[in-house]
Amino acid sequence: MPIPFKEIGEEKLYRMIDIFYSYVAEDDRMNFLFPDDLSETAYKQKLFQTQFLGGPNLYNQEYGHPMMKMRHMPFRITPHAKEAWLENMEKAMDDVGLDEAMREYLMARYTMTANHMVNSTD
Repeated sequence: MPIPFKEIGEEKLYRMIDIFYSYVAEDDRMNFLFPDDLSETAYKQKLFQTQFLGGPNLYNQEYGHPMMKMRHMPFRITPHAKEAWLENMEKAMDDVGLDEAMREYLMARYTMTANHMVNSTD
């Protein structure tokens, strides 16, 4: 697979993340895990996703190593919240028109990462 960041492009990726957080804001299954103002969260996600998908190491440059598990530990992340995260991201991918191969590739990576973030039962 080519580098996902290059294939998707920064503009489409960032739009996908903004759309994702618009869904998160409305999703009671998970919005309690996030601040009311999602602008900083979306900004950090854009930096992280750029890096996660093979682009420049923007997140590391600004915030250091992502340490995903540690950064998510203060939040009660359940299997239910994980599924909500994945469903909202999948809707955002559809909204920006990612092709099927890219969607499948990203969902496999996102699912693996999301499973790793679960730290509580429902």
